[in-house]
Amino acid sequence: MKIKKAAPFTAIAAALIFGTAQVVAAKDASPLDLARQLNEAFIQVADQASAAVVVIQVTGKTSEDDSNDSSLWDALPPELRRFMPHGRRNNAPHKFEGLGSGIIVTADGYILTNNHVVENADTIKVRFKDGRVFDGKVKGTDPESDIAVVKIDASGLTPAKLGDSDATRVGEFVVAIGAPFELSYSVTVGHVSAKGRSFETESASYADQDFIQTDASINPGNSGGPLVNLYGEVIAINSMIEGMNTGIGFAIPINLAKGVMKHLIDDGKFTRSWIGIRINDLRNDADYQALEEKLAPDTKDGVIVELIEPNGPASKSDLRPGDVVTAVDNKPVATSRQLKDIISTEKAGHTAVLDVVRAREHLAIKVTVAALPTEKEMVAESQPSTGQIEATSLGLTVEPMSKDLASQYGIDPIPGVVVTAVADDSPAQAHSIQPGDVITEINRKKVTNARQFRDALKSADKKKGMMLNLISNGASRFVVLKPTSE
Repeated sequence: MKIKKAAPFTAIAAALIFGTAQVVAAKDASPLDLARQLNEAFIQVADQASAAVVVIQVTGKTSEDDSNDSSLWDALPPELRRFMPHGRRNNAPHKFEGLGSGIIVTADGYILTNNHVVENADTIKVRFKDGRVFDGKVKGTDPESDIAVVKIDASGLTPAKLGDSDATRVGEFVVAIGAPFELSYSVTVGHVSAKGRSFETESASYADQDFIQTDASINPGNSGGPLVNLYGEVIAINSMIEGMNTGIGFAIPINLAKGVMKHLIDDGKFTRSWIGIRINDLRNDADYQALEEKLAPDTKDGVIVELIEPNGPASKSDLRPGDVVTAVDNKPVATSRQLKDIISTEKAGHTAVLDVVRAREHLAIKVTVAALPTEKEMVAESQPSTGQIEATSLGLTVEPMSKDLASQYGIDPIPGVVVTAVADDSPAQAHSIQPGDVITEINRKKVTNARQFRDALKSADKKKGMMLNLISNGASRFVVLKPTSE
């Protein structure tokens, strides 16, 4: 067997930095020549990337609680205490002047930044490196991901080159550009220290997203600015620091930011989507070893479906607990977070195609994603299905469909609410409604849970009556009920 010698380190370094075309010349260069070339590479990247970076100056009002928050203020050295996390204190009560950074993402003036840079801003000024200043307006914000989009009235701008944060590797060089402590267009150099960092917080913010960790110096004022690789691509948005002068900074991966940004530009807001499943990384699952033997031999990574929410979008699909999802819309998924990130940025109504391994079979299963319910809606949905709903004016009592009710009445567990009682001499009895009937729609609106049933009753015109679509003894029919006085 012929063994091929490894390329000299200098040639490998040159290939990574300058591309294979210059390797022949670079491999014979002295270490000093290579260092000078690397130096020139950093200069070029900083110069090119800075053209798409802006300084964002904001003024606004804070609440009294915010103005008394001195956690970071107390951590600053005395000579720097005139600077706030992304601004500075103003003598006027409850006023602030803030400073952050932003990235031009379109030629017609859309700018990507952090939500906390523009939060509570009354006025926004956007300053370019050449000195031009524009008035800015917030197009949309997403506090949970700390992403915001600002719009200025401009055209012919040169947008930044947005990269692929999934392809970013730990250890590669990066350049951070921003306005730390009001020092505009400062450039710092470092490495990608880690990927996939996450934080447990008391609020929803940051609780379900990854960060890229870097040792490139990031300070107050860098927020919203880019973290750039040596190809001049933005791989993340600088966002947070862990203490002062620690060399530990965190940036939002650009792939996540791009997904949120698109919604903010198109809709002015970002409504997360879901498919209603509880999942776990395949290799983290306690039963992985036993499960592995039953899966197709080429299944090494993926996400196992542990539970399907009864009223979630996936409950209407062919997905089953125990299935292993390996890709979504041809994008491989090896972790739960990857699957959530892909689904959350899809618009409600999008039909996602999941590559699924079920035992030794490969399947493609379609699931229509839906808007993630609000926290209040989640609580309402999670109320025990034992909570009977008594519609006295109609003379009937219903419960959300469940397997137990379906078994009790010998009916198919279809989406709807099950009639469990009918009052004598009531509108429901007059129209031959009986226990075991399933109401699927009221006034042509689907009814699958308690909240939808209550909302339908509240919005119905009692004079005109309400039309109920129901399944009775396996047959579909409709009736029009006019409520009596409660």
